Amino acid sequence: MMDGQYSRRDLCARMGLGGLAAMATGSITTGAAGAASDSGDGKGGAQRLSLEQLQQWEALAYGMFIHFGMSTYVLDELPDGKAPAATYAPDRLDVDQWVSVARDSGMKYIVLTTKHVAGHCLWPSKHCDYTVANSTNKTDAVEKFVKSCEKHGVLPGFYYCSWDNHNRFGSRTPSDLRGAGKPAPEDQTRGRPYTTSLYHDFQTAQITELLTQYGPIAEVWIDIPSVLGRGYRTYLYQTIASLQPRTVIMMNSGIGTQEQYPVDQAWPADIISIERRLPPEKGHEKWREIEGKRYYMPGEVCDPIGKHWFWMPDDPPRPDDELRDQFLTCRKRGVNLLLDVPPDQHGVIPDMHVQALARLSKHV
Repeated sequence: MMDGQYSRRDLCARMGLGGLAAMATGSITTGAAGAASDSGDGKGGAQRLSLEQLQQWEALAYGMFIHFGMSTYVLDELPDGKAPAATYAPDRLDVDQWVSVARDSGMKYIVLTTKHVAGHCLWPSKHCDYTVANSTNKTDAVEKFVKSCEKHGVLPGFYYCSWDNHNRFGSRTPSDLRGAGKPAPEDQTRGRPYTTSLYHDFQTAQITELLTQYGPIAEVWIDIPSVLGRGYRTYLYQTIASLQPRTVIMMNSGIGTQEQYPVDQAWPADIISIERRLPPEKGHEKWREIEGKRYYMPGEVCDPIGKHWFWMPDDPPRPDDELRDQFLTCRKRGVNLLLDVPPDQHGVIPDMHVQALARLSKHV
């Protein structure tokens, strides 16, 4: 639980982000007359959040993605979910260091993987046993993360993966189609991954925990939403919006430039993910027509600082000029950059990453 020492409004005011503070506290009303003409229809678009709210999120520009969890210890991004909970064992966990590094690098928000493909939870969820509560290090990393964000003036976001190889409830995951760790194409001959109604209940319960126990959250990042189906995905979106009305909701639409948005896999959402790619040279198309209505949907590029999302041995940062060009191209083409910087098995961001970010910060 948040200790109430700081309010999100105070935090954002100190950061010069009063509009985003209002996004978190609910004081901005839907609709932004000053920017309505951008839509070409005089209405400001059909999206849930106002143009002003979404443009405040865009103004953040640069954030840190943190992939950390069971995959860090089994050295597999897409594990089978069978490793004992005690395998997760950071011996020098320093969440405050993560957030300090992000702040010092010019990043304005951070998205933390609360649960990834392994199904292990970085908070002591009441809805399963595969959590930090039964791990070698029992720290509620989610609570530490949010409090540290408050302390350092950075906005917190939560990532949650719908592909879960441990908490299955009868679901078929992408791992089943080719073996654990190897995602398969969703073809008709081998069947599609799917999630059951029991799993839906589980995901709803966990999302509810995350969004009611830790205070205002700036962004909710749902990965592999295609396995949820349109009906439950819509229900989940509405649930998140009801619990955190001013949060920005991402349903990851996958690897690609997203010139064509996959409505059948990722709708509804507030923003568009551009994973491991850049927008086209003409820039990200923010206005999208979906099922007969126009929506303002900003873009967010996400990419690791090295080759892998999670920490791996011998995975150094990409060259400085490559990181610089990626950042500057994102700014030029009108999208945010969410740069993944994974902590190691000790639970700290390695110095080689810290130094690469310091050099990159000269261009921020």
